[in-house]
Amino acid sequence: MTEISPSILACDFSRLAEECDTMKRAGADMLHIDVMDGHFVPNISLGAPVIKCLRKANDMVFDVHLMISDPLRYVDDFAAAGSDILTFHLEADSDTAATIAAIKEKGMKAGLSIKPATPAEAVFPFLPQLDLVLIMTVEPGFGGQKFMADMLPKIEKIKAEADRIGKTLYIEVDGGIGESNAPLVAKAGANLLVAGSSLFLADDRVKAVAGLRAAADAAL
Repeated sequence: MTEISPSILACDFSRLAEECDTMKRAGADMLHIDVMDGHFVPNISLGAPVIKCLRKANDMVFDVHLMISDPLRYVDDFAAAGSDILTFHLEADSDTAATIAAIKEKGMKAGLSIKPATPAEAVFPFLPQLDLVLIMTVEPGFGGQKFMADMLPKIEKIKAEADRIGKTLYIEVDGGIGESNAPLVAKAGANLLVAGSSLFLADDRVKAVAGLRAAADAAL
């Protein structure tokens, strides 16, 4: 069954804890938390102190996506804040293997993300050590962008390579995901879908989460 990770970037931050609780009650599997530093991407969102506060109010899996230049420097902070999955970008400045190792040493699951211009093959050397690969289906840094369908072959390649080496992992997609394209990414191999606007802006969030999951599962 496809898992759903609502992106809190689309929520009302004046009611952050309440907004996240609605997604727990709506049946979401985890919360996707985007951390942006204004350098790696041209936007600033939140950091470890906010995650630490939210952790006190929510026991869901925290799927933390670091869009920052030096992720290795902050692994300890995000571990202490209560992150469960810590994903960083292959394109970041930190040494990739060292960052993966640091994340796992802190007891978190390690994820690696790639921008649209980065080929699927770039993550292959790291797959044995990873728990998650995040394929960006928009340019990272801003919510509400249109889904890039030309990323589908990249999902297929990563899924095929994971199967070839016998590696079970989350293949996550983030960017413009909704019921219309959920079947496409699921068929390509994604099993964890990030959605922001289509879930947090829905009139009925229970129905929105269930509808997104059903749309993806129908393609399997």
